[in-house]
Amino acid sequence: MDSRQVDLFVNTYVEALQDQNAALFAGAGLSIPAGVVDWKELMRSIAEDIGLDVDKEHDLITVAQFHVNERGGRHRINQTLVYEFSSRASLTDNHAILASLPIRTFWTTNYDTLIEDALHKAHKKPDVKNTVENLAITVPRRDAVVYKMHGDVSQPDKAVVTRDDYEAYNSTRQLFSTVLQGDLVSKTFLFIGFSFNDPNLSYILSRIRVLLGENRREHYCLLRKVQRQDFVTTKDFNYALAKQDMQVRDLRRYGINGIILDNHSQVTEILRRIARKYKMSRVFISGSAREYKPWNVWDAQRLIQGLSEALIREGFGIVSGFGLGVGAHVINGVLEQLYREGTQLLDDRIVLRPFPFAIDDPEERKRKWKTYREEMMSQSGIAVFLFGNKADPSGNVVFADGMEEEFTIAVQGGIMVVPIGCTGSMAEELHRRVLDKFDHFYPDYGYKRMMKDFSRIDKPDNLISRIVEFVKKLRANA
Repeated sequence: MDSRQVDLFVNTYVEALQDQNAALFAGAGLSIPAGVVDWKELMRSIAEDIGLDVDKEHDLITVAQFHVNERGGRHRINQTLVYEFSSRASLTDNHAILASLPIRTFWTTNYDTLIEDALHKAHKKPDVKNTVENLAITVPRRDAVVYKMHGDVSQPDKAVVTRDDYEAYNSTRQLFSTVLQGDLVSKTFLFIGFSFNDPNLSYILSRIRVLLGENRREHYCLLRKVQRQDFVTTKDFNYALAKQDMQVRDLRRYGINGIILDNHSQVTEILRRIARKYKMSRVFISGSAREYKPWNVWDAQRLIQGLSEALIREGFGIVSGFGLGVGAHVINGVLEQLYREGTQLLDDRIVLRPFPFAIDDPEERKRKWKTYREEMMSQSGIAVFLFGNKADPSGNVVFADGMEEEFTIAVQGGIMVVPIGCTGSMAEELHRRVLDKFDHFYPDYGYKRMMKDFSRIDKPDNLISRIVEFVKKLRANA
């Protein structure tokens, strides 16, 4: 694996995620680890039924066509699709990571429902397009579109399997090609789960080249390096290795950068890096303030609003629970910066989640708030803690236990914690805890002096600059 090439891909794809221009194209290799059969196993019984040995065949699409020719129909193929892809498969880590990312466009040649299942599990609503007719219908409030360009197990008779199906594609499914063309021009694709032996890959690549010509955008494909144990002789292995190198270079004709990995586990490692780096571009602001001591009101509010402005200006997104005395000024800062940028689009810049209050049972409210915090904070990679006090039932100002719970959730979730001690209250206490066990919270970072400096009260603009410098370093080293 070329680490520099991987670094470039991760950075490029994270930028596409931040700009909401990232797309995924999934092949069979994404589903196989979940327990779904590959093309060879899918066609094994089909080949045997007409006296062929699937292990001796390389063109499995033609095998499917031969079966239709010999049997006068595709009932057996349709039944095999239902049997093989209706069985219960287990979602993999790769599915979970991809579903957690803000990918709004999924394309796949797979017949299974694993991508949709993963999105549902991530509390997202997919809009599945498995027929041409579906393309004209929009699911309201969808989170992602899943284009199943070769059909779905729910309609096996319409699935693209045989050579007839492939050759008639442009007449029966032309609209899929049109939509794919637009996405290939406007989005950065990650092709995952394909191999050079995948019968779908050559068809997809030929369509891409015909559709785009020279108007190509840069895309990426993760591919497993051929393995010595897959070949009887060293000569065969070296031949396959040389051929794969040529095939990777050939991908560039289609605007696809092939990244060769040593094993399948590296796919998961790369996806986790992408998820980590993306989350490190989002800052959760934890804070509540019944009072702003030791700050005066004007400086405290300037600090909160100015910090939000500066984070947005530096390309961060903000996640906030709208804490008392803090949340309103976070919103003001975000809106002020967006106004300067000449945009009012908030979707990719701020996640605002006010807490539900209409819960009478204290224990039920505590349980639901914890779950709410966990879900909200999971969208960020850095958490900044400001002030942290509230009024108790008697009206006395006390430390905010909610901030302490958010700190614990952040640490358990691998979120980098940045308590600003000079804002007092719970933030000061959390800052002291971090300094006391700094190597525990920051084992791979040398920023203790910068963290220690957050105990010093300063002018709002100066403190804002120091906080932003710190979180930028965290993001850069993710």
